[in-house]
Amino acid sequence: MTAEIFSKCAELFEGGNMTEIMSQCPGASAFAGGVMGAFVALGVFLTIVFGLAIYVYFALSWQAIARKMKHKNPWLAWIPLVNIALILQLGGIAWGWIFLLLIPVLGWIVLFILLIIATWRICVRRKYPGFYSLALVIPKVGGILYLVLIGFLAWGKKK
Repeated sequence: MTAEIFSKCAELFEGGNMTEIMSQCPGASAFAGGVMGAFVALGVFLTIVFGLAIYVYFALSWQAIARKMKHKNPWLAWIPLVNIALILQLGGIAWGWIFLLLIPVLGWIVLFILLIIATWRICVRRKYPGFYSLALVIPKVGGILYLVLIGFLAWGKKK
């Protein structure tokens, strides 16, 4: 009986009809589900690792920028949300504007604009063109350009 099932499954595999393979071969659907589960788990794992790598780079960059600008607490770059207040402070904007996060949509838009203004001011103080801060508004590549910008601000040697 088992040899008959395996020969039938071998014929179905050669034919390539996935619907029949899943319905007639024992364990095929469980195997396919396991493979799909493994791919989902790998995707989640890689997303978490990639997100953490970007967060560490962001925090290291802003900590270095704060040190170069002689901020008294550069370690604030490591605390979520507080790092946004740090960027505002470095740009000469009161840190209290961070509470705009509590106002959905409109507050977020205003805070985003304030962050661009603060980053513009930081660029100018670090002797880079201020318009570099507009990288965030460029569709698709703006986030990557922003990461490059903060790398220049943190570790670049402008003459």
